[in-house]
Amino acid sequence: MSISNALANALTGLNAVSRAADVVSSNVANAMTEGYGRRDIELTSQQLGRTGSGVSVVGTTRYYDPVTTGERRDADAGVALENTRADFYDTYASAMGQADEASSIAGQITGLETALIEAASRPDSDARLSSVLTSAQNLSERINSASDKISDTRMAADAEIATTVDYLNKSLQQVVDLNVAIQAQVTQGYDANALKDQRQVLVDNIAKLVPINEVPQKNGMISLYTSGGVFLVDSKAATLEFNRTPTITPDMTVESGALSGLSINGHPVTTDAERGQIAGGELAGLFEVRDELAPQAQVELDALARDLIERFQTTDADPTLPAGAAGLFADGGAAFDPANEASLAGRISVNTLVDPSQGGDLWKLRDGLGATVEGDQGDATILNSLTEALQATRVAASGGMTSVERSALGFASEVYSLAQTSQLNAEANLSYVSAQQETLVGIEQAHGVDTDYEMQQLLIIEQSYAANAKVIQTIQTLMDQLMGI
Repeated sequence: MSISNALANALTGLNAVSRAADVVSSNVANAMTEGYGRRDIELTSQQLGRTGSGVSVVGTTRYYDPVTTGERRDADAGVALENTRADFYDTYASAMGQADEASSIAGQITGLETALIEAASRPDSDARLSSVLTSAQNLSERINSASDKISDTRMAADAEIATTVDYLNKSLQQVVDLNVAIQAQVTQGYDANALKDQRQVLVDNIAKLVPINEVPQKNGMISLYTSGGVFLVDSKAATLEFNRTPTITPDMTVESGALSGLSINGHPVTTDAERGQIAGGELAGLFEVRDELAPQAQVELDALARDLIERFQTTDADPTLPAGAAGLFADGGAAFDPANEASLAGRISVNTLVDPSQGGDLWKLRDGLGATVEGDQGDATILNSLTEALQATRVAASGGMTSVERSALGFASEVYSLAQTSQLNAEANLSYVSAQQETLVGIEQAHGVDTDYEMQQLLIIEQSYAANAKVIQTIQTLMDQLMGI
C-alpha cells in the first residue's frame, strides 16, 4: 500500500468516526424525545480499481418496527375508547348518586317515604306536611338535575367531536406536507429522519382518535387508512366533515336529521364504536356517548320519572283526584301523557296545588289534591295511601326494565345499579387495554435508545478515532524523514 493510499484510508476513517459520533450524540440527546427513532450509521468499504480505498458513509438508518408500533397504536385507540366510556358512566353514576347517599335519587325517595310516614303520624302538623312538600321537591329537582347532566354530557360530546374533526383535518394535511418534504429530502440524498420523527408523532396522535393502518410508499412516504378501510392520507389528505349542534334535546337523532353524522370526502361513514368505519378510537367513543350511551341513560331516567308520576296519578293513591288530573308529581305542571315520555325526567315537578309559594295549599297533601275545602286535620288516610303508593311493587311501563315488579326505591336502585355495573365493566376493559398498551410501549422502548449501549459505542468510536489519527501521525513522521534525506 502506498503512503498516499494509507493517508486517504485514514482520512475516510476519521470522517466515518466523526459521523458516527454525531449519530451517537443525537441518540443520547433524544433518548426521551417522543417519536424519536434510534439512528445507526451505515458504512461500506470504498473500492478504487482493484485496491481498497477506505470507508464510505452510505447514510444514517432510522430504526422503526412497524408491527410493534402498529399494535401499540391500536392499543392507544382502545385506551382512548374505553376511557371515553368510563368517563361517561362515571358522570351518569354521579348524576344518579350512590344509592346509600341521602342526596341521591334513591336517598331522596327514602326521604320522601320517611316524611310521609311522619306526616301520617301527625296529620295536623303543618311542619310535617311542609317536610313532605320539601322532600318531594328535592326528589323532583334531583331527577331534573340528573337529566340536565345527561343532556350537558351529550352536548359536550358533540362539541368535542367538532374539535376532534378539526384537529384531524389539520393533522392529516400536516402528514401530507411532511410526506412531500421527506420525499424531497430522500431524492436529493439528504437525511430525512428528523422529518420522519415529526411525522410519527403526528400519526401516533391521529391513531388515538381513529385507529389507522400505515402503509409505506416509495421515497419514505406513507399512506394512512382506517381499520375500516377508509383512506385518510394517500396522494392527498382526506377531508372529514361534521356540523356541531349547539343545543341538543333528547328526541334529536342522526336518523331524524337533527344531528350531524360524519362524512369523509363527502361520503357518510358509520360511527359504530365496535364495527364502524372509524371503530375503536376516541372519535367513535364520542359518537357512542352522543348517540347511544347518553340517550339510553335518558330513557332510563325518563322511565324512573314516569314510574314515580304514575304511582300517585291514580285514585288508589288519592281518591279525590278528578279523571285525567295530575297527582303529587306532574309533567311540567300537567298530567302525564304516555305518548310524551321523552325528556320527562327534565320536566317532572311537584303539583302546584300543594305548594303555598305557587298558590297551593299544604293541607291538600292530607285531604287530597281534588279537595275543595280543608277536612278533618286528624285524618291520615290519604297520607297513608301516598306512602303505600310509593312502597308498592309494580312493573315499570318503559325503560327496558318491564319484567320485574319494583317499589319506587327499588326502581331507582336498579337504575343506579345498571349505571354502576356499566362503569365497572368499562373500567375493567380500560385496565385490560391499558396493560396491553404498557406492554407494547415497553417493547417499543426496548428497541429505542439505550444510553448504556450508546456509551459503549462512543468508546469504540474514540478508539477508532485514535487509531486513524495514529496512522496519520505515523505517515507525517515518515514524510518528515523522507523530506530530511
